[in-house]
Amino acid sequence: MNLDEITSWKPFVPLDGGPPIDLSYLDAHKVDYIHSALGKDDITYTFWVTYSFHCFAKEYVGQSAEEKDALMYYAGKDQRPFCYRRHALAKSYLRQIVEKLGNSDVRVIHAGFGSYATAPVVDESGNKVWYFVPFKVYRSQRKFRLHVTSAYPLLEKPGGGKVGFFTLAHNLKTGRALPTENHCRL
Repeated sequence: MNLDEITSWKPFVPLDGGPPIDLSYLDAHKVDYIHSALGKDDITYTFWVTYSFHCFAKEYVGQSAEEKDALMYYAGKDQRPFCYRRHALAKSYLRQIVEKLGNSDVRVIHAGFGSYATAPVVDESGNKVWYFVPFKVYRSQRKFRLHVTSAYPLLEKPGGGKVGFFTLAHNLKTGRALPTENHCRL
């Protein structure tokens, strides 16, 4: 598999001497999404899934230079401070949300610049939050690609026009344009 994104994540090694934190749960993988419709044959869409380091890293206002340096994670030419909260949410929920994009318990919406998924989850403090998972779908090297560009908690359910994940998949397969924000169901 030759993809243009990072396909294998190295562990985060804290400078304070703490144990390395495994990030292999974000390694590239394949997901088969099966679209079942009453009275029709099932259609399987196979996507190669990759993740951005924005799923587990974030620079916060107020972090000192020393704090940033101690948390810095390097991904190719980019760098960003490791975020324990984003990592905990990603490790607990991200892959299962991605694998359930065609299910009704994951809300796929269009909120500008691409497609997004949200699902209610419980954070490390036991609070219900909306886990916001922006992603892009496209074709590359004759394969369907899904790249998760970020993942982070929101306190309120986000708005945005609803997009059927299988509409995205079908449009990729047939070479049609993906739905835009103006053509989504509210």
